[in-house]
Amino acid sequence: MSPSTLIVNARLVNEGREFDGDLRIEDGRIARIGSGLSAREGEPVVDAAGRRLLPGMIDDQVHFREPGMEYKADMAVESGAAVAGGLTSFMDMPNTSPPTLDADALEDKYRRAAGRVRGNYGFYMGTSTSNLEAIQRLDPRSAPGVKVFMGASTGNMLVDDPEVLDAVFRDVPTPIITHCEDTPMIEAATARYREKYGDDIPAACHPDIRSREACMKSTQLAISLARRHGTRLHVLHISTADELALFERGPLVRPDGSRKQITAETCIHFLRFDRRDYEALGHLIKCNPAIKDPADREALIQALADDVLDVLATDHAPHLLEEKRNPYTRAPSGLPLVQYALVAALELVHEGRLSTAQVVQKFAHAPAQLFDVKERGFLREGYAADLVLVDDTPFTVRREDVLSKCGWSPFEGRSFHSRIASTWVNGQLAWDGTQLVGAAAGRRLEFDR
Repeated sequence: MSPSTLIVNARLVNEGREFDGDLRIEDGRIARIGSGLSAREGEPVVDAAGRRLLPGMIDDQVHFREPGMEYKADMAVESGAAVAGGLTSFMDMPNTSPPTLDADALEDKYRRAAGRVRGNYGFYMGTSTSNLEAIQRLDPRSAPGVKVFMGASTGNMLVDDPEVLDAVFRDVPTPIITHCEDTPMIEAATARYREKYGDDIPAACHPDIRSREACMKSTQLAISLARRHGTRLHVLHISTADELALFERGPLVRPDGSRKQITAETCIHFLRFDRRDYEALGHLIKCNPAIKDPADREALIQALADDVLDVLATDHAPHLLEEKRNPYTRAPSGLPLVQYALVAALELVHEGRLSTAQVVQKFAHAPAQLFDVKERGFLREGYAADLVLVDDTPFTVRREDVLSKCGWSPFEGRSFHSRIASTWVNGQLAWDGTQLVGAAAGRRLEFDR
């Protein structure tokens, strides 16, 4: 591979601006951004022909299922699907088997990723009722954050003891990220529906079982704990209009350089599906929190535009189709999303709801800022050359094109107006618009704390 590549005639999108220009990659970094840049002798030239060039997306919420559930997903395969979708960095959740509850388990995941993963990677530490000492000893540069399941039972990782929660929020050395749903409310609703339907509860009941009230109660608790202790809190996958009133409106990084203490995100499936889609898709869109009403979907899109929601993510959580075909009480929650998340977000641009710069802010800049990711997430000279070239050519999602190990997508049969023409990771071409190319070029994310 040549140590440099020149991309010319691009429409660069970065830090709220769109502008025409050229970009040179050199030794894995963005060496120069300008106009009229001339190719050096023997230097490969990519003519963007006016297409949009974006920083690679940073997905702060994925479940790549390794270790322990490699039969349905693993880091190598899922990172390939992510890179094909323009997602060049990811942060993986701790509810694996075994769960990531101490420094040894955390480093085991980094060892597994090294040399195998196509995107850049970071791994969260998890919480349980018995690992407070491990959290207190955590090196804040070794993980993007600490994940707290505040009310959605995930093995032994549910933390609903008030004293333990208080101590975690008091002592955590990184941002806390939370899954906020109230388990007692969900269990009571499940019992009511099970009494009526048995195990075969209609999928359309899911947003009533995992209700907006369960989300609201748990989110309020997380925010109260963060305010009590001054903790940096990031609330994941907001699914309701109700919760939006709990969060501050305004940019993640304020004009004076200070940052919001409490931030929130939503996920791509909450913007592209709503309750009406359960009839056709059933358990394929069963996820936690649940996809809710059309009015929630509209409010979430507006909240992104209004800077109430700070981050857009996927919560990529693949399961096999045969698992999804089980009756409601045994059908797992989660969707495979990384491959088509960016083009799905760009549909909001085609619909006039967001600008491309806003998509880039929520899906690239903001995760980098929120988690102190070193030298990624922006088109800046000296930064890592994680890049995505977008081609506004329509296509329809087909099952045979899905790269995730589970082999299906909830977007099958849907058409998008944009596709990913090329993805570079650390300066290496990783996706050429039709297939993955080159060796795994992903690196461990560095957190500049």
